[in-house]
Amino acid sequence: MRDIGTSQLAQESGQDQAVSDLRGCVTVEYEDEVFTISADGPFDIGREADLSLDENPYLHRRFLRILNEHGFWWIVNIGSSTAVTVYDPKTGAQAWLEPTNRLPLIFGHVIVVFAAGPCEYRLEIHNDAPTWQENRLAFPVSGETTAEVLTWTPAQKLVIVALAEPMLTGRGKGIVGIPSNKDAALKIGWSLKRFERKIDNICSKLDMLGVEGMRGGPQQHASGRRVRLVEWAVSTGFVTASDVALLRHPEDVEDEEPQE
Repeated sequence: MRDIGTSQLAQESGQDQAVSDLRGCVTVEYEDEVFTISADGPFDIGREADLSLDENPYLHRRFLRILNEHGFWWIVNIGSSTAVTVYDPKTGAQAWLEPTNRLPLIFGHVIVVFAAGPCEYRLEIHNDAPTWQENRLAFPVSGETTAEVLTWTPAQKLVIVALAEPMLTGRGKGIVGIPSNKDAALKIGWSLKRFERKIDNICSKLDMLGVEGMRGGPQQHASGRRVRLVEWAVSTGFVTASDVALLRHPEDVEDEEPQE
């Protein structure tokens, strides 16, 4: 699967269409709450907003904004430092929404995931008047298709499953549930150095595919790349709950790379 940039999605949603009042009804789901968004004004999400997530000091007071403008519904990142993953679970289309950027809500259902400090958040947005047409974009939409492009190894998949297990089984909630590299390596009986080398190889492949957030750096939160990797793997279906079975006998998974 490849990421669809915000500018391309905006272009795909706006070209060849007359700008009409496609207001429809948009709702936001967070945990057990559902909010119906009015087209008459913006709806803000953050620490102190129309939808107040929690008192996390790493979270902007007002971070995301949903509004209807020029006949389209938009999600806008009005924060200054935190990026957001927006993806459609039906098609696999995915965008990386950076601060000051906006994205048209062209799909009927999207999931929004982001991290702020040690916490991760997940929202679902439903639009009953989507403007998406199935034949507008052609791109791989599943982990299996992505695997055919770059040839993933069983050991690489094992590593991702070791990190994603809490999210796949429902035992973890967001970033707090994602194990450290050390704990994940111990889970499959690997040395930390071997595990981290495999993570580097995986992230390099995904970076080649254009998946955002796979490059480490001095300004990146220590867990950021690991969280982004799990987000990608789970949201695209590259790993599923059935893959957790790999953890029962990790020693049976072949690894073509030299071990230490």
